[in-house]
Amino acid sequence: MMKILAISDQIIDRIYSISVRETYPDVQAILSCGDLPYEYLEFLVSIYNVPLLYVPGNHDPEYTLHDARSRAHGCENIDGSTLFLKGLFFAGLGGSVQYQPGTPNQYTQQAMFLRVYRMLPALAWQKIRYRRTLDVLLTHSPPFGIHDDDDPAHHGLHALNLLVRLARPRHLLHGHTIFYRQNLQDHVTHYNGTKIINIYPFRVMNLE
Repeated sequence: MMKILAISDQIIDRIYSISVRETYPDVQAILSCGDLPYEYLEFLVSIYNVPLLYVPGNHDPEYTLHDARSRAHGCENIDGSTLFLKGLFFAGLGGSVQYQPGTPNQYTQQAMFLRVYRMLPALAWQKIRYRRTLDVLLTHSPPFGIHDDDDPAHHGLHALNLLVRLARPRHLLHGHTIFYRQNLQDHVTHYNGTKIINIYPFRVMNLE
């Protein structure tokens, strides 16, 4: 069992506090679904001294190898990649649907399908190598028709529905959409054997 702190989209004062370890003790990993200042992530990783995995959101900067401001230091960006952590198999896919062309971390539906196809060989190899299916898929956007919204910026991504069907992760954690519309009354949805959880703005939970 791994106790995680999952965060997304909104700074929470009681988390951005030096007493956060007393408020939410025994956290073993932090997962960020994007659209948070990197200073916020760096603060949490320094306070907890545990691994922090993240994917970028549509408001985050474009990652550039030689630009220190384009990444969260001391944290692991798993966008488009896979990682094993404390016995669990993670994969990440950041960004949202494109609604402002030319903006970082926004993709057309077709472009996101290409990103998913590029991930499939690594997912298949890791499954063979470790004899383990995907435990957690960390995304910024929700899949299409699940926790998404009807405005152009918050449409879900069809490619995530495909990835769930192919990779069959036990959990998909996402942010990006806020709980105020009728279609967001329930933050947990089961789809094709995957528990899809909108963690906006944060959740403390156990992963088996």
